[in-house]
Amino acid sequence: MSQPRPALIFIDADACPVKDEVYKVAARYGLKTMVVSNSFIRVPLTPAIEQVVVESGPDIADDWIAERALPGDVVVTNDIPLADRVLKAGAAALAPNGRVFTPDSIGSALASRELGEHLRSFGEITGGPKAFGPADRSRFLQALDQAVVKARRAKR
Repeated sequence: MSQPRPALIFIDADACPVKDEVYKVAARYGLKTMVVSNSFIRVPLTPAIEQVVVESGPDIADDWIAERALPGDVVVTNDIPLADRVLKAGAAALAPNGRVFTPDSIGSALASRELGEHLRSFGEITGGPKAFGPADRSRFLQALDQAVVKARRAKR
């Protein structure tokens, strides 16, 4: 029987404002980080960080992550449908602002997203996301640290 692979952190990286924070937390815990994007993004040159550039197109990076995320992994994404998919696979999902997606909260997040898309399809201006600030970065670091601790326990 093969050993389960160690926990990984996946970053849905194209528009992620907290990549550097993920690198620091991953290094502290000795975790490998997969940086997944549709185009080249500069990443630190270390064996613990692997850049994956996928083809351009809708959801290709999301599909790549969702097909590989396992229980005990952590996925950093703003994409609510991707968060839903990785939660169903048993991985943890959190947004760069520190919002933790859970099986209990993902349904309402998906519904809010659908409502916003529906309103925008009728020309309604919904305002878009709030500006990313220092409090979001702090919340994210705390949430990531908690998710990694929980993921490491799940992999044992």
